[in-house]
Amino acid sequence: MAVRIRLTRFGRTHHPIYRIVVMDAKSPREGKYIDILGTYDPINKRLEIKEDKVKEWLSKGAEVTDRAKSLLKSAKIL
Repeated sequence: MAVRIRLTRFGRTHHPIYRIVVMDAKSPREGKYIDILGTYDPINKRLEIKEDKVKEWLSKGAEVTDRAKSLLKSAKIL
């Protein structure tokens, strides 16, 4: 099973909030996730990430999507 660190959308209409989650690569965007690593609010420019969990999943071999990678770089985790 290939797992990826990626974003899933929640929040209300016209005010998205994204969770940074670990999911199976084949599951849909709002599908079942394995673990929550943090949240990102693009309107208020707020980013909260659990750094220890991210490093744990990266050591297990989780792939990172492009958008999640840019957020992790801005938080200076990658």
